[in-house]
Amino acid sequence: MAPPKAPLQFSASNGRMLSQRQSEAIVERLKRDGKGTDILERHLALEEAITDTPLSVGNRVVLLEDGPATYDAMFAAIRNARDHINMETYILEEDEIGLKFADALIEKQRAGVQVNLIVDSVGTLGTPRAFFTRLREAGIKVLEFNPVNPLYAKAGWNVNQRDHRKLLVVDGQVAFLGGINISSVYSGSSSGRGSGSSGGSRGGSRGSGAKLPWRDTDLQIDGPVVADFQRLFIQTWERQKGEPLAERNYYPPLARKGNAIVRAIGSSPSDPFSLIYATFISAIDAAEREVLLTNAYFVPDPQLRASLIAAVARGVDVKLILPSRTDSWLVFHAGRWHYEELLQGGVKIYERRDALLHAKTAVIDGVWSTVGSTNLDWRSFLHNQELNAVILGADFGERMRAAFARDLADSHEITLDAWRKRSPSVRMKEFIGHMWGYWL
Repeated sequence: MAPPKAPLQFSASNGRMLSQRQSEAIVERLKRDGKGTDILERHLALEEAITDTPLSVGNRVVLLEDGPATYDAMFAAIRNARDHINMETYILEEDEIGLKFADALIEKQRAGVQVNLIVDSVGTLGTPRAFFTRLREAGIKVLEFNPVNPLYAKAGWNVNQRDHRKLLVVDGQVAFLGGINISSVYSGSSSGRGSGSSGGSRGGSRGSGAKLPWRDTDLQIDGPVVADFQRLFIQTWERQKGEPLAERNYYPPLARKGNAIVRAIGSSPSDPFSLIYATFISAIDAAEREVLLTNAYFVPDPQLRASLIAAVARGVDVKLILPSRTDSWLVFHAGRWHYEELLQGGVKIYERRDALLHAKTAVIDGVWSTVGSTNLDWRSFLHNQELNAVILGADFGERMRAAFARDLADSHEITLDAWRKRSPSVRMKEFIGHMWGYWL
């Protein structure tokens, strides 16, 4: 049964609410220009019902696949910075890429552009302290999220709560977000034009993914919604009791840059529930045609498994692309523990070959898309700060479907019959991973 229709709410480039008539006009335009318009309207209504913040209109969204394309776009934005750079990342390594970012940020700081950097304490455990000392001595403000050492914790100490977000905001006008950390493991392309070195974001068994190129996805967004991403960065800075930020124009007027409708969604373990999780579940439950998920660390909880299987039962084509190789042994096998239940329920599972899959994306009914840092596991939904963008519309949905199709062509299907023939040793690994699933 379809949910009751509610008046849709949008915000304009000046941050003010549009009138109901203006919002209805946007829906009518989408119905004229898009495909599957009834499906789109339903997703619009559900998306609006989930949160108390409006969808943002007038944005331009660029889909960036893999590290080289993403880093090139990020470095270009950093070079063009004139006022400030706000950057938040889980991993920042002292390798070729990390040093290149450090040099670029220091150069802008010395040119009078204020650089503010949030790094996760666990994610940067392997990065020498001298690396960050150099940044601080150049004038960059560096904030360590939930320090492992309780003596440095300013906002209380909870080592299990991590900042898994990846965000770059330049001059308050352009934002980058997705799954890509700052590490040379992303130096290669998953299309086969090179490969990165081994590495990992979970600190698990890295050898299984050694020498494979990393497959990941990011977004570059220009337009009014950038102010929402900026707000989430500053909110984290203030909650972690970082030193006062230098006076800069963090919220400049933002003009319309395109036609994309976008919502910035952040989640935190301090929230009553994960807004990103609620959004995922609601979008899957609203699906009428297809659910296409790509995810790096897949340890689904009972509700997510039930939603995927229920979607199949009502005729929805549900496909998952998951890793065949990983940097985290426990997470990999904890996720595989659930394959049989999902396959029995009609969910189609594929594993990506010839790359270490790190992307976290979804496209539903060709009109609801999301890209971000959120994995479909307990850690992302309960213990981590995460960040996603939801994009509504058929044009971007088609780009996401095309990216999914490319990954699907490089994947092999896991069938129920073949899965039931797996060895006892594999089953034992799944059991061990499953026992640790909640904490991974």
